[in-house]
Amino acid sequence: MTRVTVLVPVRDGAAFLPPTLASLRRLRGDDLEILVVDDGSADATPALLAAAARRDARLRVLRRPPDGLVAALNAGLDAATGELVCRLDADDLAHPDRVIRQRAAMLRHGWTVCGTGVRCFPTQGIGAGLRRYARWQNGLVDHDTLARARFVESPLVHPSVMFERAAVQAVGGYVDRGWPEDYDLWLRLFEAGARFGKVTETLTFWRDHPARVTRTAAHCHREAVRACRAHYLLRGPLRGRAVRIAGTGRDAKRLARLLVAGGASLRGWLDINPRRLGQVIHGAPVERFEDAPLRADEVLLVVVGSEGRRDHVRALFTAAGLTEGRDFWCAA
Repeated sequence: MTRVTVLVPVRDGAAFLPPTLASLRRLRGDDLEILVVDDGSADATPALLAAAARRDARLRVLRRPPDGLVAALNAGLDAATGELVCRLDADDLAHPDRVIRQRAAMLRHGWTVCGTGVRCFPTQGIGAGLRRYARWQNGLVDHDTLARARFVESPLVHPSVMFERAAVQAVGGYVDRGWPEDYDLWLRLFEAGARFGKVTETLTFWRDHPARVTRTAAHCHREAVRACRAHYLLRGPLRGRAVRIAGTGRDAKRLARLLVAGGASLRGWLDINPRRLGQVIHGAPVERFEDAPLRADEVLLVVVGSEGRRDHVRALFTAAGLTEGRDFWCAA
């Protein structure tokens, strides 16, 4: 049996930790350890963890001085005894069969990284944006779909994943570059040829609250995420190729600035709005796609504001014989 370590970092998490610990106690599966990395908590977290460890012999606590999430995650990877690592955050919940189902799926399909279906809770107060994101996440299941979507948003919810510990450590583990450490890790793993997939069942319950890291931390703000996206676009699809961008909205212009600053050659913009045709943005003209077919040394980026518009442009390019993930990529 392949051993699994459930890795849970926490700092001052007492407000939401009890239900998470109860969720961890209910996890089923053989050859399983639960490793909680306490990143210097100063609230009731240490006492809660000590009590939980007395109740569940599988639970081990690694107590560290406060050094940040990335350091805590890497310390957990080093201390883990499992070949597979199952992530959970200290305010989220896992289905009792999550470990069993993810481990079976990874071994059956040869996946390096495996996510699950997610559900946000509590339902009251969850905004439309988060609902859309969760729905989009749950629609990304197979490797090819996940790979093509990776420059739109992070295609995996971090506390829902299980991954091969050796593969993650081989690409340098978690890294702090001023943007989300999980998104950065997925993009490096895609570069390295890792295989991704998802178990479609809802096995992870993702708590939303005002103090959630993705709401409050500077490295998770929109501009930081965009910088991460631009960095890996330049290293990957745009390496050695010029770029044209479909879409002339604010997000497209902001991404273009980062790409040009990173050395990309911006050839032009594509738009269907007749009022924008003929304009020059960042030194490049705005044209219709029909008037400016793709050249061999170019790649197209679809940077439009909504999923529906993105699907429309995707269909247009596909009908023209272009291949997503080679000739064009969707981004945000």
